Amino acid sequence: MATPFSLLKMVNIPNKGRGLIAAQDLKAGQIILTESPLLLYSASPLFSPSPSRYCHHCFRTLQPSQTFSCPSCSNYIFCSQKCLSYSLNSFHSSWTCQTLSHLQNPTSPLSGKYSELQVQARLIVAAYNLAIHTPSNFETLLSLHSVPNYDKTDAIFGAAKFIHSLISPFCPPHMNFSPELAAKIIAIERANSFSLMEPYSPTGPQRSIKAYGIYPITTIFNHDCIPDVCRFDYVEKEEHNTDIVIRLIKDVDAGSEISISYQRINKDYSTRKRILMEDFGFVCECDRCKIEANWYENDNKDSDLPHVIFLSKFVCDKVNCSGTLAPLPPKDGEKSNILECNFCGNLKVDSTT
Repeated sequence: MATPFSLLKMVNIPNKGRGLIAAQDLKAGQIILTESPLLLYSASPLFSPSPSRYCHHCFRTLQPSQTFSCPSCSNYIFCSQKCLSYSLNSFHSSWTCQTLSHLQNPTSPLSGKYSELQVQARLIVAAYNLAIHTPSNFETLLSLHSVPNYDKTDAIFGAAKFIHSLISPFCPPHMNFSPELAAKIIAIERANSFSLMEPYSPTGPQRSIKAYGIYPITTIFNHDCIPDVCRFDYVEKEEHNTDIVIRLIKDVDAGSEISISYQRINKDYSTRKRILMEDFGFVCECDRCKIEANWYENDNKDSDLPHVIFLSKFVCDKVNCSGTLAPLPPKDGEKSNILECNFCGNLKVDSTT
């Protein structure tokens, strides 16, 4: 299989910063990147009202008949001895176990705090653990871009200062962890994390988030509201299930920038604008946004504009979904006419090819 940087090239994009371009002509459906997480942590609050239904290492759904508990605490359950053993030497190290157990004590100041703060505490613990055990990976994490002006944002720095004060008694003195570092980690996560989702159900509620992961190459893709690629995750599969797969929606010529959407592509202009500013700190000026900024409600929805045609073809129409469709990988050099949804997994014949 081709390596990522035989297919992709990192360059500086005017007015955007670094981005990824195609190093060669690429075909719709082609997998251009499969990446494991640099950092991975649970999206469940520390004081969740119900026990987790997922393995705390791979985040597959637990089978009640076969679970394995952390030998040092009763809070963390794993789906196999393999996941338990691996996690004890990585994400759920003895330091992580001790620190999380302290934070989850009923007398902890985090008890009763809002859920986002509790999840941010998981993030800081996971990042500090990365720094303790794999410093080079932590340096990679710190090299990623962050939301702008985070040091002037009370919501970020206030949370970081509070969380760090709870964790600092357990931190190795030589690591020089600080509230400022914790704030930087939160700001980096805000700009770079991807969600690993619960399985889709056509009749159930909207899918909730199992875990957050940071994938350092994937984060280099810049945003566009009509993207060239979409990402797939297959959390319930057996091996490498927390990897994400980046697959092309359409052909991309060598030298062209490859973009991804930082949100669901079916959202309207005002919603997209708000989310991108709140979560990523920028205003999108893609062609679609320039057109839709001047639309009135229900204007031009059935027009022959390229982005309207794109959305009609590549937004999944399954109930409770609206994911993004991408062709299956080419076989023997021939592009597939089968589209797969990255949200519900539905397969659909592309009648336009």
